[in-house]
Amino acid sequence: MHRLLLIDDDEALAPPLAHYLARFDFELSAVTRPSLALARLAAERFDALILDGMLPEMDGFAFCKQVRGGQDPWREIPILMLTARGDLTDRVVGLELGADDYLAKPFEPRELAARLQTILRRTRLGPAAAAPSPLLRFDGVDIDTTRRRVTTAAGPVELTSTEYELLLMLAKAPGKVFSRDEILNRLRGQEADLYTRAVDILVSRLRRKLDPVEALKTLRNAGYCFALPARGEEGA
Repeated sequence: MHRLLLIDDDEALAPPLAHYLARFDFELSAVTRPSLALARLAAERFDALILDGMLPEMDGFAFCKQVRGGQDPWREIPILMLTARGDLTDRVVGLELGADDYLAKPFEPRELAARLQTILRRTRLGPAAAAPSPLLRFDGVDIDTTRRRVTTAAGPVELTSTEYELLLMLAKAPGKVFSRDEILNRLRGQEADLYTRAVDILVSRLRRKLDPVEALKTLRNAGYCFALPARGEEGA
């Protein structure tokens, strides 16, 4: 059973949604204000957050930024943001602040369940936990795929689950060029022709976090690739 926390000021949304999500092995709790969400996060363990963009006290984007920027144990918790229908700006801002996915309101509960399942597969919180995998070592970056940790000479790099999966996908095929559509389809596990701009945002976030290591290369009109040589290969 995966535990979810819904943060939405629409009190009527939670009961029917909790009933529907229960069939997918989700247990949904709900709060209407960010302050209540922080109190619940401090006291309980949740596997993911469903975060509305419009909230009292602070909006969902400010709350997402606070969660991602803090030192609390839950700073890496997967976040799915609910945004206004067709509002591309909301989606861009949410992803830039560290949200793992977005869904436009009004939404279909089945799509919400599918996106949550994808997020949780990426974070490996489900029963199919990752088997031990080798440490990927590159010139400037190490990726521990067993512990899902990324380190550079400057120390550990804190990544969201989506950022980590993007880095791992590229690093497993150094030099291979992935188009934006390929990356979205691989990360979401579904056709993703609506929002290729999301990849540019994810790559930008990764570059900032890995700086000064230049691991990701942009090929105009083609896509992105992992550009670092394996440890010991440079100059060979």
